[in-house]
Amino acid sequence: MDLRKIAVLGLAIMPAFTADLAPSKGWVLVANKGDHTLGIIDPVSGKQVAAIDEGGVTGHEVIASPDGQTAYVPIYGNSGVGKPGTDGTKMVAIDLATRKITGEFDFGHGVRPHCPHFGPKNGLLYVSTELDQAIAIIDPRTMKAVGKVPTGQAESHMFAIARDGKRAYTANVGPGTVSVLDLEAKKVIAVIPIAKQTQRISLSVDDKLAFTSDVDAPRLAVIDTATNKVKQWVDLPGEGYGTAVTPDGKWLLVPITKGNMVAAVDLSTMKVAHTITVPAAPQEMLVRPDGRVAYVSCDSSAKVAEISLSDWKVTRLIDAGKGADGLAWATQ
Repeated sequence: MDLRKIAVLGLAIMPAFTADLAPSKGWVLVANKGDHTLGIIDPVSGKQVAAIDEGGVTGHEVIASPDGQTAYVPIYGNSGVGKPGTDGTKMVAIDLATRKITGEFDFGHGVRPHCPHFGPKNGLLYVSTELDQAIAIIDPRTMKAVGKVPTGQAESHMFAIARDGKRAYTANVGPGTVSVLDLEAKKVIAVIPIAKQTQRISLSVDDKLAFTSDVDAPRLAVIDTATNKVKQWVDLPGEGYGTAVTPDGKWLLVPITKGNMVAAVDLSTMKVAHTITVPAAPQEMLVRPDGRVAYVSCDSSAKVAEISLSDWKVTRLIDAGKGADGLAWATQ
């Protein structure tokens, strides 16, 4: 480890990686926007062991199939949400063993496909399509469209699916709203006003709460999913971005992009209990399935920071690609 890099970043010297942090077998997947690649990180060695070209265009997010064999990367385009640029038309499937593109889904027109999730019960792949103001439903076995759920709002960027697979919640960036969707009836149940702009979304482990950040103020909206209304606000040390809940349901991790930190919100008190300094422009959180470690992608730093959730310290900085953004865990 290069201690000079740590000094420049203003981080404390990190402890050595220990066996108690070693994960069950799997990969950390990272969407390297600037490199137009899908990075595969070995969580044991802490190294990016492969960077797979996505075809010269940019995917912002990634999801792994439940069996860990395939990664799916929607190809967004060369812009950011709400900004001018190209409009992506496809999603690629990447075999994680051979590290090659093995399939492609064509949306048929520019939709800026962004966030992918697997349905927890039906094995179908759900992908947000911003320009269609919808979530597309795709059968990953055939790579054919099998349905679509309207969101009723522009810029439906990220979304979360409830564990019973019946509802989804989209963060609609520019409108600053959250759409509540009935995935079975394929319709909008409610649209919840949040702020001028909102960014990304996650659910508590019991699906009773949804969390989304106000991009223009240092606060986090907590939505009661029974009433579909904002229940309360959580003060943050800066404007939040992505969020992730730990598997035990005790903590919500929030990257503070301009503050170069991750805030840990104690969900029993709804207050920030810890802050962890990370490299510049933290984007997306991923909590490892065992709940011992979290990863945060750091866009302008081309790093993924590994955080021990037992002592709230950065244990390693992993070299990724330019514009490191979307993260996913692939079980092996």
